[in-house]
Amino acid sequence: MQTKGAAAIVKCLTEQNVTTVFGYPGGQILDVFDELYKEPKITVVQTAHEQGAAHAAEGYARATGKVGVVIATSGPGATNLVTGIADAYLDSVPLVAITGNVPVGLLGRDSFQEVDIAGVTMPITKHNFIVKNAADLPDAMRRAFYIARSDRTGPVLVDVPKDVQQALTEYSPQPVRPPHRIQLQSDITDAVKLIDAAERPVIYAGGGCVSANAGELLLRFAKRIEAPIAMSVMGLSAVPRSSEYHAGMIGMHGHASVARLINESDLVIAVGARFSDRVAGDRTSFCRHAKILHIDIDATEIDKNVKTDAHIRGDVNDALAALISAVRQKTDRRMLDRNAALKAEYPLPACRGKLSPRDIVRCVSDKAGDAIVATDVGQHQMWVAQEYAFTAPRSFLTSGGLGAMGFGMGAAIGGAIGTGKRAILFTGDGSFHMNLNELATSVRLGVPLTVFVFDNRTLGMVRQWQTLFYDKRYSCTDLDDVKTDFVMLAQAFGAKGLRISDRSQLCATVEQALACDGTTVVDCVIDKDEFVLPMIPPGKGMRDIITEITNKKTE
Repeated sequence: MQTKGAAAIVKCLTEQNVTTVFGYPGGQILDVFDELYKEPKITVVQTAHEQGAAHAAEGYARATGKVGVVIATSGPGATNLVTGIADAYLDSVPLVAITGNVPVGLLGRDSFQEVDIAGVTMPITKHNFIVKNAADLPDAMRRAFYIARSDRTGPVLVDVPKDVQQALTEYSPQPVRPPHRIQLQSDITDAVKLIDAAERPVIYAGGGCVSANAGELLLRFAKRIEAPIAMSVMGLSAVPRSSEYHAGMIGMHGHASVARLINESDLVIAVGARFSDRVAGDRTSFCRHAKILHIDIDATEIDKNVKTDAHIRGDVNDALAALISAVRQKTDRRMLDRNAALKAEYPLPACRGKLSPRDIVRCVSDKAGDAIVATDVGQHQMWVAQEYAFTAPRSFLTSGGLGAMGFGMGAAIGGAIGTGKRAILFTGDGSFHMNLNELATSVRLGVPLTVFVFDNRTLGMVRQWQTLFYDKRYSCTDLDDVKTDFVMLAQAFGAKGLRISDRSQLCATVEQALACDGTTVVDCVIDKDEFVLPMIPPGKGMRDIITEITNKKTE
């Protein structure tokens, strides 16, 4: 069957079971949008900005496990996707980005709105395609989805010049090719010996456990060896907080109890995690007295940051299933008892302002049910990571590896659209100023979204670092001269606006906000000197953890 290249793109999308795409139209991608207009099986979500579309596609993928799809025009449309593509790459999110470009004959001539987006994104994609012949389009599209879904998932870009979209080509439907799944590449004998010999094992679970839907097996494995589970930021929703095996968050702003627990272990079993600098800190001293077993799908992660004593390369589910069958059932619950004791000994520090950010997170967590929770990046992100009681995997959408301020609104919208659930966004006033234009998208689409803005009139995390490490030189961080009224701003966009400035207003206002239909913004006025503790200074080890700052007030 002969069809236009643009139509072949859309037919391939339906062939890959895509029902929702995010994007923004423009001159060099109009043919694709024209074909989408004719396709009733696909809903097109137009955002206010291409970066918002990329983050929305990410949020959709993170919340559903499906491939997110984002579409933009050439030049600035394509470059506006870069932050979202990089974010997806660092957090292993399956994403297909489709960009238009100038006609083939104009490539490389500095044509209007021409950018070599394939060159720009080469370091931040699993693969990318420049399709210069319409006959190659169907195969390129199918391969893009196959690569995005396979092994360690991630983003793929397909760049299509305008004349290729308009040219005729042959299209014949094909069944979806199942993603490639790496088989276990290692003999598990050494791993089994390490586990059976360990007396104080601790599991360190990362985002790979969430993306592989391995939560149930992870808990079965923990019960098999009676080991508590510490989680990275990306691994946080893998295990319900109510489980006795849930230890808490590991890393720079992880729970102090977890830092102590890890330091007391004799075997750390990393599952779908990569020992990033925010977890390992000083790599030379990380778990110096413990052996390390690393389970990961990506061979390049093995021994990259921390030297291991044994490793298993392969799908997390296969590895856990094999270990559950091979290791001995442990009956020694000393590390579970130690986990409970350390949690009691090292509670999270209290906040001191009239309105505690921790209380806000706890109250929302108690009342929000099974909502999707998104954050931007900064102090609020860490308060949520420390305090929110996640009960289901894929319910926490956050920018882990890239740490992209501006991620939250798009991700929350995409998560809500993908799941049909209410989305909660926790953001700071700094982050919210970067992406509040997407309120227009949320209101227009009637997305059930509740935004809690932690409003401290400062870039809180940067100010915290300046307080601790820069002798209180607050360069470009205090925002006292910013007069944004978030309640009136919400109303200007057609959303509901509420404000909390005192603890006495908290519960009633949260209940009111969560009961509202559509989009609601809650301005939460907090103290600018609330710190996120505990904290391990950059480049330091878990023994250097800061749990209290006595000279907190700086004014």
